[in-house]
Amino acid sequence: MLNTDVFVNIGINHYLGLSAILFVLGLMGVLLRRNAIVILMSIELMLNAVNLTFVAFSRYTHRIDGQIIVFFVMTIAAAEAAVGLALMVSIYKRFKEVNIRFFEHLKG
Repeated sequence: MLNTDVFVNIGINHYLGLSAILFVLGLMGVLLRRNAIVILMSIELMLNAVNLTFVAFSRYTHRIDGQIIVFFVMTIAAAEAAVGLALMVSIYKRFKEVNIRFFEHLKG
């Protein structure tokens, strides 16, 4: 039998703090890295931070709206990942390296 006195009551502030930390880590990855795969992963991390915020507010307001929005954000994230990976494959085939500075050479 579990002793419930040991468990900590996790409130919305904990979820929002974790979401803020994840978002800042993702933003740092986007701003500081040059590898396209790392940038794509950082964008996904930022989207997941936003999803966590939506779910936390949805849970604590007892409404389902935030959880529905998360499904739309996940759909957009999947499309963004597919397009980003297609661009990265194109860059790798042409330059044999996946670096963000090669994106501007795909214009012509």
